[in-house]
Amino acid sequence: MKIYTKTGDQGTTSLVGGKRVFKNDPRVEAYGDADELISYIGLIIAESENPANTAETATRIRKDLKRIQETLMKVSAFFAMPEEGTGKSLKPMEEEETRFLEEGIDSMTGQMPPQKAFVIPGAPIQAAHCHVARTICRRVERRAINLHSSNEELESNLAKCKQYLNRLSDYLFTLARFFNAVTNTPEVFWLP
Repeated sequence: MKIYTKTGDQGTTSLVGGKRVFKNDPRVEAYGDADELISYIGLIIAESENPANTAETATRIRKDLKRIQETLMKVSAFFAMPEEGTGKSLKPMEEEETRFLEEGIDSMTGQMPPQKAFVIPGAPIQAAHCHVARTICRRVERRAINLHSSNEELESNLAKCKQYLNRLSDYLFTLARFFNAVTNTPEVFWLP
């Protein structure tokens, strides 16, 4: 199978179900930004193998981030559903995934000193990558706000996706701080 189809040469692409839309359609923008986030989390996974992390910490982080990537694939699929789509071919967005993020945030927070001021992103490299991923996540969340559906089932799943993304940005912020803690890298605070 060839990777190129030439069907998008005129600036259109297909949503789930085959409906053609322009590549700057809000749904395409949303799942395109989600794809960027999934890819960037892959970079964090690669960086988690840094020797500064213990093997146990690196393994847990990789496992958690892979689960997040898989959930973001589902988020992307809901974004790719046309407004009139039902999403019946997809399993519902599980609130358990948002709870998973909250548990991760709570666990990492318990292993760090309290945050005293706004954090200025920086070293170590894993933390810096987490902050970039966090800002991409916030963009995906903003894109998601533009998505609606007249179908109740799809609208419910989109609402759960938005909640998940909001929590994911908090998780990525916390993971950045966690990388600072486990590598004994002092955080830089903005103190106006």
